[in-house]
Amino acid sequence: MTNIVKSPQVQALLDRAAGIDQDGGNPRLKAIMRDLLENLAAIIERHDISEDEFWLALGFLQEGAGEFGLIAPGVGIEHFLDLHMDAKDAEAGVSGGTPRTIEGPLYVAGSPLVDGDLTRTNDVNLTTDPDDTETLTMSGRMTGPDGEPVKDAILHVWHANSQGFYSHFDPTGAQSPFNNRRRIKLGPDGRYSFRSKMPRGYSCPPGGATEKLMQALGRHGDRPAHVHFFVEAPGYRTLTTQINFGDDPRAHDDFAFGTREGLLPVPDRSGGNPHIEFDFQLQRARSDEDEGFSERPRTAA
Repeated sequence: MTNIVKSPQVQALLDRAAGIDQDGGNPRLKAIMRDLLENLAAIIERHDISEDEFWLALGFLQEGAGEFGLIAPGVGIEHFLDLHMDAKDAEAGVSGGTPRTIEGPLYVAGSPLVDGDLTRTNDVNLTTDPDDTETLTMSGRMTGPDGEPVKDAILHVWHANSQGFYSHFDPTGAQSPFNNRRRIKLGPDGRYSFRSKMPRGYSCPPGGATEKLMQALGRHGDRPAHVHFFVEAPGYRTLTTQINFGDDPRAHDDFAFGTREGLLPVPDRSGGNPHIEFDFQLQRARSDEDEGFSERPRTAA
């Protein structure tokens, strides 16, 4: 087996390719690119990857570029980012609060902002299209790390319909814009309540790059029923999270690794339609950056 990655010739190649020997450019990007290239070269060497295999992989990435937002959680990288941020929090002495978990690729910016102050309204409805499945209700409170009510919070909510499709991404074209998507402006007591039609779990697009990759890895591409959230409020860290329905067969076998302890409520059906009581606890912001959203690309409508 050859072992040339650490040779002077290859090390010089990697330095030059990453711009290490050149003035200008972004020093942080150069360092990251240098490590990325060396690790890729080491993988090629370790597994004796052939020229055919390399170009096959590159072709897969080119053809599957439209699904990178789904491939990233599917191979665990998006969950790793959560674990990395958790570890940095622990190192900084920050603990507690509602767990973060993956955003996924299906958020759409610009959903309707509705009044969710429960002193004025008790009927925030996410579902605008006809849907004959059961009605889900969710309610709870937003609190800070000391149990204080979070004032002026905005709760972003989005989920699939009863067929497992999201508005704006529905291959049937049947859903109206922003079906099952709202931004809810809460009152000073931090309480929220909304209703929608019960979402269903789904699989990654059939025949797409993600499904092909999962099959090649001997894995499935299924997600349990779930609801996504952003929570933003002045003075608090913006939270990205979601709940997986604890009674879904895939609740603990989510191909996107979105399942986390504390985010698995089981709907209460004792009163007929399912209801979930779920409280959010936010961390205080330590900087203006904490109050914002990550800069990942997102669909806007």
